[in-house]
Amino acid sequence: MAVDNIQPPQKTSDNSENNQIISMADLLAQEDLTFPVIKMGEIVKGVVAKKSSSEIFVDIGAKSEGVVDSKDLGKLTQEELSQINIGDTVFVYILNTGTDDEDRAELSLSQAKAEQDWDFAQRLFKTGESVERPVVGYNKGGLIVEFGQLRGFVPGSQVVTGQSGGVGKSTGRWNQMVGKTLSLKIIEVDKERNRLILSERLVMDEAREKDNEKKSEFLHTLTEGQTVTGRITRLVEFGAFVDVGGGIDGLIHLSELAWARILHPNEILSVGDEVQVYVLNVDIEQQRVALSLKRLQPEPWSKVFEHYQINQVVDAVITKLTDFGAFARIDDRIEGLIHISEISNKNITHPNQMVTEGDKIQVRIINIDPERRRMGLSIKQVDETPADWDMPKQAEVALAMAEAMPEAVM
Repeated sequence: MAVDNIQPPQKTSDNSENNQIISMADLLAQEDLTFPVIKMGEIVKGVVAKKSSSEIFVDIGAKSEGVVDSKDLGKLTQEELSQINIGDTVFVYILNTGTDDEDRAELSLSQAKAEQDWDFAQRLFKTGESVERPVVGYNKGGLIVEFGQLRGFVPGSQVVTGQSGGVGKSTGRWNQMVGKTLSLKIIEVDKERNRLILSERLVMDEAREKDNEKKSEFLHTLTEGQTVTGRITRLVEFGAFVDVGGGIDGLIHLSELAWARILHPNEILSVGDEVQVYVLNVDIEQQRVALSLKRLQPEPWSKVFEHYQINQVVDAVITKLTDFGAFARIDDRIEGLIHISEISNKNITHPNQMVTEGDKIQVRIINIDPERRRMGLSIKQVDETPADWDMPKQAEVALAMAEAMPEAVM
């Protein structure tokens, strides 16, 4: 074997050992670059790494975990703290970035929530949306409401609930508001001055405006002379209110409840009753509807002889007393007059000596005049027999009653 045939080893252009060293350095440098640069005053997202009663450690992607100390945790509610678990993603506010590798970043959960609350408040202010918030306190000027980590203020002039005492009076009335939840709109957001002002009145005004629009639309569907179905919602001395739909309560005036005289609506109606009513008038501007119950009933005098005859004894209710006699209603349908001379065999000077309004009695019909809408009644003749009647005397009484009794108002 010739020595000349032996070839020296070939030298390569690169050194694998050097390449290995360089690539590791580059890798370490690249790893250093993967850590984000955190700045004070920023809100960043992190993952809860450890949790104790006094501290929470959060991995924010830096070389070391940041820490939320006990002072900041004390600003959170027990409910908020209980909802934070290891592995949860949370937002934290950078209080301090730390000075070296050994110094952890100081973080704040409460400040992050506060910053988010300011952003949320600003969005609500721009969009005009309402929000519900609980009242947590008060001062002489108004109410203090909770707004996350912030505290909002509702001036007394912007509070509607519980204002029966009037704006600007004793602050003692605010005490009853603590714990109540109010629907509010934000009317001022000033983070620099820590001012968050809200209004309940604005919410109520807008709701009232929408309600008025809804009512107006419904009122345009009603016409005079129309018959509608409603439900009695309230009885008052002067009439009955009826829910006819669309948020509208129409009024049946006392005079429109029945053809006969009614002292109070509860004589013929109860709250909750479903009734058919006649539309008398629609006032769209004032959002009022006048209704009638009696207009859907036959006018009693037109068919009076179908129900009543002279000498008939019927049940009645005393409705009104006058110097010359007492008016009485029969069957909630028709009204007649008991002349003072027909109340008692005794010599009396006023009907109130024998009867009072609301008394339930029996009367005998002694005269019917449908053309003049008049009916003569007698109490003292109820127990008399036909043989006892003095017809000339009855004619005399009927004439006196006709002269005394005014035209019926129906």
